[in-house]
Amino acid sequence: MLLLTSSFETGVLIPAQEFQPGGAANGRALAYLAHTYLGSGFGTAYDISTIAILWFAGASAMAGLLNLVPRYLPRYGMAPAWALAARPLVLVFAVVAFVVTWIFDADVDAQAGAYATGVLVLITSAAFAVTLSAHRRGDRMTWAYALITVIFAVTTVANMVERPDGLKIAGCFIAAILIVSLVSRVSRSYELRATGVSFDQTAARFLRAAVPQGVINVIANEPQGRDRREYQARWQEEWEGNRIPGGQPTVFLEVSVADASEFESDLEVRGEDRFGYQVLTVSSTAVANGIAAICLAMRDQFGLIPHVYFDWTEGSPLVHFLRFILWGSGEVAPVTREVLRRAEPDRSRRPHVHVG
Repeated sequence: MLLLTSSFETGVLIPAQEFQPGGAANGRALAYLAHTYLGSGFGTAYDISTIAILWFAGASAMAGLLNLVPRYLPRYGMAPAWALAARPLVLVFAVVAFVVTWIFDADVDAQAGAYATGVLVLITSAAFAVTLSAHRRGDRMTWAYALITVIFAVTTVANMVERPDGLKIAGCFIAAILIVSLVSRVSRSYELRATGVSFDQTAARFLRAAVPQGVINVIANEPQGRDRREYQARWQEEWEGNRIPGGQPTVFLEVSVADASEFESDLEVRGEDRFGYQVLTVSSTAVANGIAAICLAMRDQFGLIPHVYFDWTEGSPLVHFLRFILWGSGEVAPVTREVLRRAEPDRSRRPHVHVG
């Protein structure tokens, strides 16, 4: 109602030439009316209140960003670790605001299109969300919400066509976020990515039984049918190919990726006795990082030195690297070794990686 009534009264009461560049109402239509019809005292108070409102609007936007960015971008590994802290983010957003102001030469007209685009996109998105919510509830007014969404969508497109500055700025910000996110995800891909590792009673029993020998052999297995033939063939392959010392405790470790978009998570290792073989299963955000984190947890919680055994994966190294970045799988053996190397600089305390 405020937008409709203010647009009507400014259009009726202000001469058209005053809206032109250099006109008294250009960029300050309501302030012009306040000074012209209600006196300079009220007009000055209106100016001060406008500045205060815009100030608090900026603070509100800053508060929203400070809540959104740490909640989502670092969670997906799409931002450096310092993005979880408020003070660095405040500085980054402040610099961005100053740069945008500098690019537009602090010109209200130049920034108006960009501001209008941002507001219209926000309102259109909100209207669309309300429409979906009403549809799911079976609300009879869904058609009204849908009509409002269409109106705002058409207005948004018309504004973008007439004043594409906002679209250009948004495009630059989106491109910058994607580039920074990709670089961050790649640079942080060799972190452990585990906020904690826990073992259930069965898994802990398997590992405690190996404590007297101080070493445990871990066969990394990509689960397929999980039948007797699979475990028997994998066991035979590792014993013959990598020559696991006889008489030493051995477990299978199966890591599955539930959601590769998540960057880190708690690892809950579960133990199973399958066809006479001791099997550890866990869901992780990445296979190699999960194996490395579990091996270090075996060492720290049970005093064991894990020897983990892999097979080479056939295929292009580049394809495997992209699979690792995007889906958390790929060539597991070298990535596991690199994650362990970065997590534990002391070679004497580092779990051993064997590849056959």
